[in-house]
Amino acid sequence: MHRLAMVFGLFAFVTAAVGCRSDKQRLKLYPLADCAATSIEIEYPDLDVCTDVAPPETGPPLTIGRFGARDYWDLHLEEVLRTALTNSKVLTDLGGTVIRAPDAAATLYGPALQETDPRYGVEAALSAFDAQFSTSAFFEKNDRALNNQFFGGGTRLLVQDAAVFQSQLTKRTATGAELTLRKYVEYDANNAPGNAFPSAWNVNPEFEMRVPLLQGAGAEFNRIAGPSTTPGLLGGVLLARINTDISVADLQIAVCDYVSNVENAYWDLYYAYRDLDSKIAARDTALETWRRTRALFEAGRRGGEAENEAQAREQYFRFEEEVQDALTGRIVDGTQTDNGSRAGTFRGTGGVQVAERRLRLLMGIPISDGRLIRPIDEPAVVPIQFDWNQVVADALSARAELRQQRWRIKMRQLELKGNRNFLLPQLDVVGRYRWRGFGHDLIDPKGNNPPFDNAFETLMDGDFQEWQLGVELTVPIGHRRAHAAVRNAQLNLAREQAILKEQQRVILHDLSNGISDVERAEAVVRTTYNRRVAAAQQLAAVQAAYDAGDVPLDRVLDGQRRRADAESRHHRARVEFALAIKNVHYDKGTLLDYYRIYMAEGAWPGIAYHDAAQRQALQVQPCIDYRLHRPLTVASSTQQTVMPVTSAVEPLPPLEQATELHSDQSTARSPRFQPGLVPLPDVNSSVASPVSFQAPPATANYAR
Repeated sequence: MHRLAMVFGLFAFVTAAVGCRSDKQRLKLYPLADCAATSIEIEYPDLDVCTDVAPPETGPPLTIGRFGARDYWDLHLEEVLRTALTNSKVLTDLGGTVIRAPDAAATLYGPALQETDPRYGVEAALSAFDAQFSTSAFFEKNDRALNNQFFGGGTRLLVQDAAVFQSQLTKRTATGAELTLRKYVEYDANNAPGNAFPSAWNVNPEFEMRVPLLQGAGAEFNRIAGPSTTPGLLGGVLLARINTDISVADLQIAVCDYVSNVENAYWDLYYAYRDLDSKIAARDTALETWRRTRALFEAGRRGGEAENEAQAREQYFRFEEEVQDALTGRIVDGTQTDNGSRAGTFRGTGGVQVAERRLRLLMGIPISDGRLIRPIDEPAVVPIQFDWNQVVADALSARAELRQQRWRIKMRQLELKGNRNFLLPQLDVVGRYRWRGFGHDLIDPKGNNPPFDNAFETLMDGDFQEWQLGVELTVPIGHRRAHAAVRNAQLNLAREQAILKEQQRVILHDLSNGISDVERAEAVVRTTYNRRVAAAQQLAAVQAAYDAGDVPLDRVLDGQRRRADAESRHHRARVEFALAIKNVHYDKGTLLDYYRIYMAEGAWPGIAYHDAAQRQALQVQPCIDYRLHRPLTVASSTQQTVMPVTSAVEPLPPLEQATELHSDQSTARSPRFQPGLVPLPDVNSSVASPVSFQAPPATANYAR
């Protein structure tokens, strides 16, 4: 028989090998090009909703040939921020992340997605402690011949009908104990001659309790690890909550970046208009000079030499080229976050049309609607001094990145505490208590039944009761995996602490640069203003001397270039000063407070509040003896203050255009500056109150 089995095995192996070889030969009959052409065919999904990219209100873009007279849309920075936050569910950046990596794009749904994650969310972690109900029913027909008459109950030909019904309710408690209420109902009808009844029923309800004493014991461990019994794989409710807090910090960081980019784009557009104005003025002056030189050239008079006429013409076309670039712009990077500084270094590139489209993109409005956005706010010109100690204190407490990293450290600390529990032996106390019922029938409602007439009557008599009590001990020799998990948790904790320390150093570095840049920009504003005045005076003097015939034409042309450059550089310095103030608030984590923007969870559905009230009424408050039990502290709430600043006493010289100066130097904005997403109504006043930036709630969780 053994040899026969070997022959059959060899035959099967040879058959399989030949079959594989024949399959390969058959594959060679099909050209590879035909298979590839079918496998790489591009297909398009059939969606249930309309996904038109371009909304119907988007018109053709403004170009240099389609500019002409346009309707201007004058906007304050306040209105721009309010519109942007209202329209933006996706916090668009200027780097094209939503196209390159849509999964990495920041949206308002981040915290809600984390909260409702069926794997790592809070509700998923709490579901491990939900009661589990299970039931089963199996029916069986046995007809067999037995070699041993003893096992057949006195017969070697056993004919049996059997059924088993089982139901159980299992609950895991917060301390790690498992409670099970189980019920077995068995039916057995067979032809064994030793049976008292042709058929019999057994009803056995039992209660089982398994309580861990060392490994897996305690509410603290179960809140950290959940039902996990594997070192290093922890998924408790505390870790899930921390993940949600980390996602909230991610959203706050994204909102700060988004708001910073909106203001960057606003001042980019402001500078583009100012730069265009200065270049148009220089072009018109150069055109007038060329016309005068051309008239002298045609009249053959002094000053109208051919080289002078060509030089004046070249100057005009140079400024005309700059006007064209300043009007339309070139597609280059503008001012945005992480382009030299974390909050954004002013670039001053791009023209009016490119900067206006960039601002429209961030505002979430149609890219082109026939109007041209025009900023009407002026950059702040009041010198500002920051208190370094207060700035550092605000940054270390208010930066969302540091709060997020502290949450990661807290998570690593909890993971270390949870993994250390796996170094303990697994010692469980197991107890069972069972009632038994036996009878010919399952139930008989008649009274005065003989003994063992029905199973439920025997069960209710309580004559047959059993109990079991014992302990189970499991000890992995060496605890190799548990020690590896503890060491890994220690290294992760050390890494997160080192990252926090380095983040604080980087933030202090950015603050140093930011405060230094504020003073530099303020000094440059004053200097460029004086340069602007001097350039205008120098051009007027040279023009008068040229009209008198005392200086050559190239001095006039050089003066025109100097004045145009001084005009543009002064407006650039003013924008740099405004952005430098904004960047300091960004670096110290008070940018949203600076704009009076508040983040809040959106409203829940009405049924959620009703359901939560019902659950609260049914909830049983546990009685905890705090002399013996101290709740685990996970988070604390502290009041954050906004940094006060003081202004210098010496104002700037008056500019050609009046600029409103505010006494509230902590914001350098109007007291009515209240951008945001959705206004919160004030029942006591008709004036709009500060607004709340609301993210969608985790609608899957009704009870809070």
